[in-house]
Amino acid sequence: MKYLISVLVGAMSYGILSTIVVLAYGEGYQLGEVVGTQLLTGCILAWLLALYTKWKASRKEQNAVKQTAAPKLAPVRLTWKQRLLLMLAGAPTVVTGLLYYQSLRYIPASLAIILLFQFTWISVLIQAVSKRQRPDKITVLTLLLLFGGTLLAAGILNQETAGFDLLGLSLGLLSAVSYSLFIIFSGKAVPAAHPAYRSAWMVTGGLLLLCILFPPYFLFNGLLWGQLLLYGFLLGLFGAFIPPLLFAIGVPHIGGAMAGILGAAELPVAVLLSSFVLHEQVSGLQWAGVVLVLLGVALPELYKLRWRGTNALARQ
Repeated sequence: MKYLISVLVGAMSYGILSTIVVLAYGEGYQLGEVVGTQLLTGCILAWLLALYTKWKASRKEQNAVKQTAAPKLAPVRLTWKQRLLLMLAGAPTVVTGLLYYQSLRYIPASLAIILLFQFTWISVLIQAVSKRQRPDKITVLTLLLLFGGTLLAAGILNQETAGFDLLGLSLGLLSAVSYSLFIIFSGKAVPAAHPAYRSAWMVTGGLLLLCILFPPYFLFNGLLWGQLLLYGFLLGLFGAFIPPLLFAIGVPHIGGAMAGILGAAELPVAVLLSSFVLHEQVSGLQWAGVVLVLLGVALPELYKLRWRGTNALARQ
């Protein structure tokens, strides 16, 4: 249960980002500056946690040596191959953000959100193909609820039908594929390593990729020491630090398919914050979509609880 909650909280943290980004854009900051400070602060937080974890483990080992008088054991270290794998696993987070924001130039935001949230079934499809196993009935029902809830929560039914740009549609779908790969890779890349170390190296990989794509000029032009630092810290905390850490803890135990389903919790959080913080108008249909998405997120666990209860009664 704690691993499900871990992934759920990580996904909900992602839902906070859109509100912070809108506020940052309102102050005139650009995409490279916002995402750059997000990953920079997230990377610093991740490595502080990794260093604290290492120090705590070292203290515990020293105390054990003093009590047993046994020879000190060398700490387990990640190889550079493992570090590279973790950095590569963190790259899709950057790619996802860039593809999604680029798609907004060609298609409406409501459609872009819908395309991004197709990761719920894309991640399940990738898992099914890789394992050569069909999704069970409860997973299919959950995905249908998530898809219907996403349509309603994104507000697509409140807008007039219009022609959509093929490039924008492609970018939106690619952002969903990239996010699906991040969820899957975050569970498979060096799962035996401590979550703090895994998270730190994954964020580092994302930061390095972003610095190649968007040189960090904000470090030298003075923008960093204004409000950009506050926005960057919040984005780094809720986007580049908490989710990768919680995903690193939970995904190896619950699997990529379930993580993809729980990841849909991002959308209700984004809608709620848009209403209460940004004061955007949210219709009754959108609130209905939020309820459907929450039901879809909770359905697999409710089914498991019922199944366990039925088996317990049968054994009595």
